[in-house]
Amino acid sequence: MLKGLYILGNESYDMIYGQEQRKEISNLVDIYAPQQTSESIRENLSLLNDVEVIFSGWGGPKIDQEFLDAAPNLKVVFYGAGSIKGIVSDEFWDRNILITSAYAANAVPVAEYTLSQILFCLKRGWELALTIKEKRDYYKYGFGSYVEEVSGKLPGAYKSKVGIISLGMIGSLVCELLKPFDLEVIAYDPFVSKEKAAELDVKLCSLEEIFKEADVVSLHTPWLKETEGMIIGELFKSMKKNSTFINTARGAVVNESEMIEVLKDRTDIQAVLDVTHPEPPVEGSPLYTMPNVVLTPHLAGSYHKECQRMAAYMIEELKRYLDDKPLKWQITKEKFQMLA
Repeated sequence: MLKGLYILGNESYDMIYGQEQRKEISNLVDIYAPQQTSESIRENLSLLNDVEVIFSGWGGPKIDQEFLDAAPNLKVVFYGAGSIKGIVSDEFWDRNILITSAYAANAVPVAEYTLSQILFCLKRGWELALTIKEKRDYYKYGFGSYVEEVSGKLPGAYKSKVGIISLGMIGSLVCELLKPFDLEVIAYDPFVSKEKAAELDVKLCSLEEIFKEADVVSLHTPWLKETEGMIIGELFKSMKKNSTFINTARGAVVNESEMIEVLKDRTDIQAVLDVTHPEPPVEGSPLYTMPNVVLTPHLAGSYHKECQRMAAYMIEELKRYLDDKPLKWQITKEKFQMLA
């Protein structure tokens, strides 16, 4: 039986590796010591002498030369969270240790959140709900002249157009979730083939076309040096009347100051921002008070029981490893460098 350890933050351990998941892992791996944190393992590096597999997650250790020297038998790391940037090192890659991540599991709740907001915003749900609350008049603003006025500018969820920016793991999953609905989906991703777009049932467009044509624009672009600030004010200016912008990616992909200036002028545009830059917004930011901006607190990612999905993905990876099969979610050095 392989020798294994859990090394990650205490809170992460309880969230990701629930009792059911720990029991299944213990049937496959000899967990020979209690769960460790990054701090506690540094104080007792001798615990690493026998370790062959590590189960980690948020708050996991930096696997540097000192760590590796103490873990001569380490073969594979199962990282039950997303980005591995905080734990790998050049020395780690030199040892040819396998590492796999649950980033795909974390994509599921983000895509589900995005789907909920696309459908809700096609009904101008935030505008109506917040107006009723502000005006304290359910009848007038819920059933009366106001809603009749607004109904003329409700895109609705029939034959409306949804724009997806970037067809990575999350963007692609959003497209899959949208398939049962009577919506036209267009997408921008310069790295995606026509064949892949056809598989997702989306039409590839330019970034400018996405903003001009879509009733809802949903951003899923990773934060890279090349993508920082790519969503500029001119794109917001070109948006359809009464359209919505949703960001569950990273706030830094948007030129926030330019977005704010456009949204001040274009009060017909809704913005649902689950991420900002910086995060949270600075004290006094207009984002807190603008009536056409909805802030949610990085809610789209995995929370509570959703985190156990990440452990489930890592258990499946463990079984593949034990069966000498390729890991489905393995991150190689080359892949890591592309994402870093």
